[in-house]
Amino acid sequence: MQLPTLRQLEYFSALADTLNFREAAEVCSVSQPGLSSQIASLEATLRVSLFERDKRQVRLTAEGRTLLPQAREVLAKAEGMAELARTFGAPLTGPLRLGTIPTVGPYLLPKVLPAVRRTYPELQLFLREDLTPRLLEQLEHGDLDLLLLAIDVPLGEVDTMALFSDPFLVAVPESHPLSDQKEVRIDQLLQANMLLLEEGHCLGDQTLSLCQSPGQNEVIGFRSSSLSTIVQMVAGGLGITLLPELAVERELAGAPGLVAIPFPPDGPYREVGLAWRRSSPRAEEFRMLGETLTQAYAQA
Repeated sequence: MQLPTLRQLEYFSALADTLNFREAAEVCSVSQPGLSSQIASLEATLRVSLFERDKRQVRLTAEGRTLLPQAREVLAKAEGMAELARTFGAPLTGPLRLGTIPTVGPYLLPKVLPAVRRTYPELQLFLREDLTPRLLEQLEHGDLDLLLLAIDVPLGEVDTMALFSDPFLVAVPESHPLSDQKEVRIDQLLQANMLLLEEGHCLGDQTLSLCQSPGQNEVIGFRSSSLSTIVQMVAGGLGITLLPELAVERELAGAPGLVAIPFPPDGPYREVGLAWRRSSPRAEEFRMLGETLTQAYAQA
């Protein structure tokens, strides 16, 4: 009995994601005719049509939708086998595909990567920055090995390791009535024109949840995909925002006229950590890396 090859399953998964032969071929670094040929061969082997094709679009068939999860499970198990084989050597050597979110990676990694390189000189980090939902999808599909992000938001079926707590501060212009206070309470932000990150950023979701506490009237005056853009808008007097402590030093340096005020010690915070597939054989390695990141950040 002839069986599908891993390459065919990889092409099947890529085409199911893109529903476009050209884009799938680019993802798999193969020619479009080569990908088309392998898909046709896979369909012949399985004796089913996986895709409907016409001049305008490509669709998964009912059979294709049914078989896709099994194809991805096979690919994940093959990747797990390769990962397990790598652990037989020295830990944290070779490639590691790390995904991170825009409100963590750019602020944390410059502080900790020198220590990671010193501790694990043979580790090859490949970084990808994206929003939490897309990173989780890439992790599930095996395109990423590990995530660095806020872990106190819904992440689904993953294992996590907390690295450190990251308190929020209130960022206001110097002209704001709160600017001369040593601490600020959530209830003092009533009626505030709160500037938020757009939907999909977990930091924006966390900020919104704080602003929707009982008795508060949160007014959304502006939405942006960039934390730095929001900070500039605040410095210009157009509202206030919440900043994680991790980002304060860098953002204040680039925004004259901005003041960051802490909450009391029991104030809001986020938990920054690592996340990986529960089936990953590299869990112990990831915990070792997490310990290095925690120590490096504490000493930065």
